Amino acid sequence: MNKDWNTIEFLRHVRHDWLNKIQLIKGNLDLNKPDRVKEIINEIITETKQEAKLSNLDIPQFATKLLVANWENYYFRLEYEVLAEEKCQITEDETLTDWITLFFETLNQHIKPFADNHLFISIHSMVDGLRLYVDFNGILINAESMSPFLQQPCSKQLMLENIEINNKELVFEVWMNREKTGK
Repeated sequence: MNKDWNTIEFLRHVRHDWLNKIQLIKGNLDLNKPDRVKEIINEIITETKQEAKLSNLDIPQFATKLLVANWENYYFRLEYEVLAEEKCQITEDETLTDWITLFFETLNQHIKPFADNHLFISIHSMVDGLRLYVDFNGILINAESMSPFLQQPCSKQLMLENIEINNKELVFEVWMNREKTGK
């Protein structure tokens, strides 16, 4: 899963995504559905603004992981939202990226392949740290089997809080405190 993206592969995926969006707009224009075209354009604008906010947080490895996640072979669709545009004040980009990669891989092993699985991550960058609100909706094959991953200490910098899990939903918060990063 953890693929090293080179520039050509990255651009190929970006080009493919944009071609799909343009074809969707063209198809709806051909079907004389201007309201749907407006919706698609608004979705593209919103997605592009979120990509820009994520890229501007100054955590490049983590941002890259989220930007390419839907191009990797996960059995879930990732959406994210950046709610604060303040640059991230933490220095542990690699720690955060390693953890999110491990979480994606662990989640992928515990969900039903090809089901309607959605992962939503809300990102709050604050002066004193970074908080992620993680919300998975889909089919967990065995919810209890995810518990050991969620209960183990992530690292000295990362803490998981408010964990709720069942066979259809997993919700928790990840907190990375600035003071614990040594800054």
